[in-house]
Amino acid sequence: MADGIRVVVVDDHSIFRSGLRADLDASVDVVGEAADVPSAIAMIRETQPDVVLLDVHLPGGSGEDATGGESVIRGCAPTSSRFLALSVSDAAADVVRVIRAGARGYITKGSSGTEVSRAVHAVADGDAVFSPRLAGFVLDAFGAVSGETATASDELDRLSTREQEVMRLIARGYAYKEVAAELFISIKTVETHVSAVLRKLQLSSRHELTVWATERRLL
Repeated sequence: MADGIRVVVVDDHSIFRSGLRADLDASVDVVGEAADVPSAIAMIRETQPDVVLLDVHLPGGSGEDATGGESVIRGCAPTSSRFLALSVSDAAADVVRVIRAGARGYITKGSSGTEVSRAVHAVADGDAVFSPRLAGFVLDAFGAVSGETATASDELDRLSTREQEVMRLIARGYAYKEVAAELFISIKTVETHVSAVLRKLQLSSRHELTVWATERRLL
């Protein structure tokens, strides 16, 4: 990508913003920073970035959204920018609240610069991204409240055993590298399986795969 993915970093700690900016891949172009809700909304409206890296807890939130992250997302609507929460918090309430507000993913600040860059690319491409241990919170909150159990279906039967294993990990938010390590296969093999899964299920993205798997209680 010649011009890179345009990103705004929103976090109330300047040292963290500087460190993150230095650690991101060259393909990620930081076009602005903000430290609170009002300045974040103004910066996002001005720069119209592809992705916003958004801390969940920010000064300036009001009303029911005392944490701030939701205020930024709602204050920018409508916008073509996609939001990726990047927070030290791994509390279920924080994860669910910001996703309900419209964030496309949630990763923790323990992630490396490479992992954050990869997540930025995925969100920019329309996928949903979650740190693996956080995916369960989202699955419990969205689509898993009906109490229905997964049953064998013609759709699931289209997948081989290995494809089902890959499908579940990808739908939970695992990166290709993490799936490869978990299943002791190559990244190229993971890519092949994912392509086959999407084709057989007639889906177009990892986000759609997550929704599909959640609705069927397969995770």
